[in-house]
Amino acid sequence: MLIEALIGVCLLGAMLTFVAPDRVAGKLAAGISLVPLVGSLFMYATFEASGNALFGGETMFGMNLAWFELASYQLSYHTGLDGISLPLFVLSTVLVPLAILSAWTPIQERQSQFYGLVLFMEASLLGVFSALDFFLWFVFWEAVLIPMYFLIGVWGGPRRKYAAIKFFVYTNVASLVMFIGFATLVFALGDSVGSFGLPEVTQAIADGGLGSVAGVPGETIALVSFVLMFIGFAVKVPVVPLHTWLPDAHVEAPTPVSVLLAGVLLKMGTYALLRFNFTMLPGVATDLAVFIALIGAASVIYGALLALAQQDLKRIVAYSSVSSMGYVILGLVAYTEYGLGGATFQMVAHGLISGLMFMCVGVVYNTTHTRMVGDMSGLASRMPYTVGALVAGAFAYMGLPLMAGFAGEFFIFRGAFASTVLPNNGMALITGVAMFGIVIVAGYLLFAMQRVLFGEFFSATDYEVREAGVHDVAPLIVLVLLVILLGTAPGIFFDMIVTATRPILDNVGGGGEAAVESLGSVLGGVR
Repeated sequence: MLIEALIGVCLLGAMLTFVAPDRVAGKLAAGISLVPLVGSLFMYATFEASGNALFGGETMFGMNLAWFELASYQLSYHTGLDGISLPLFVLSTVLVPLAILSAWTPIQERQSQFYGLVLFMEASLLGVFSALDFFLWFVFWEAVLIPMYFLIGVWGGPRRKYAAIKFFVYTNVASLVMFIGFATLVFALGDSVGSFGLPEVTQAIADGGLGSVAGVPGETIALVSFVLMFIGFAVKVPVVPLHTWLPDAHVEAPTPVSVLLAGVLLKMGTYALLRFNFTMLPGVATDLAVFIALIGAASVIYGALLALAQQDLKRIVAYSSVSSMGYVILGLVAYTEYGLGGATFQMVAHGLISGLMFMCVGVVYNTTHTRMVGDMSGLASRMPYTVGALVAGAFAYMGLPLMAGFAGEFFIFRGAFASTVLPNNGMALITGVAMFGIVIVAGYLLFAMQRVLFGEFFSATDYEVREAGVHDVAPLIVLVLLVILLGTAPGIFFDMIVTATRPILDNVGGGGEAAVESLGSVLGGVR
């Protein structure tokens, strides 16, 4: 019941913060957000579960209670964490207090409502990563949209209403498409399932329970359901060409909201793809592997090229997220131990790195009141700590060894090159093309840093440029340390991730890559 306790703390904290005076709302929210953080770290320290929750593996810290009946289906309040969901659960609890702390400077109006919405969103995020009944999961999934809509629409930039509505329409329509896909899948299982429980549905599909509906064979239903769910989740990731809502949302959202949007909300999409598409319907995923791999590679290259053409630092980082999520898609479709494990690890790594980058851009904007590359230069002499964190985040994005970005991309590349889901080393060829995205990433990040951070100091605004306050810089330092920690000791999460992804590979024959007993065999024992 620890999961429920932490969700309850966030909900209760949200209500308390809503009615608190603005002058104490930020500090109150920060203090409340530390409770889920401590709780998730306790979960990590005591975690002993093995296997995959959807294949009957062990889960911890949750509960399973009958809720109510919907027609002939029993809906349950079923939660629990395995090696896939726990790292993302911890990531959420880490980024929320840091985002709240980073909001103390830019958020000066309606602070109690702002921080209350952030805590409400945290409760919903924890529910998404822990729910094991589809109906319960969908409630949390949709609940995330509510605070994000208001956080962008009320506290965002000049075009905040347009960005908020675009975000809501895209993601809400995508949710409807995904819901239709999953409901069709469940109905096609007929009497073989009596609930919307994700483990029950997964097991029924694995046992061959998919039947025909209205004369449509089960194989066709599986294909249609896979495509509908893939489209619904791909919007949230987002992948090309369903990404157009993301830059507008990032640019208009206040920086703390961008941190949570890139750091956690995008991972909802990739997490759902892994849980639903690639776990429940591996046969369809392998049949469509060439198309999925091409979508992943296109997202990597196109996202990087779009970032290369930007002058707004926030847009640069936003399009970088599209590129990075393309690597996750490649890892998932590889269906190898390092592919699936690396994709899940990259979700956490990118969450930390993108959060760091957006925070750095936010601190720069708070000081200079501009985000345009041509409007400033030489910031390193005026803001050394912020610039140091920004450089560290940029190099992590480029895949510098001993940083989290390198570990995630290395695992994905190793898994993709070993994949046999495509004939004639097709995955290796597509992955090789996608790897060129690293070169483009290095190009636009190095160009932006050279223009903004170094050289003779210049600012197009009349504001005094100096180092930010402690409460602005402290979250940057924490994230830099976490990025380095996860890069030098990836086994912190990777080992538990692998134990949860192996049952997926067993369901598809392992994807052609022999199981590797420990991460140390690849990284020379570095933890």
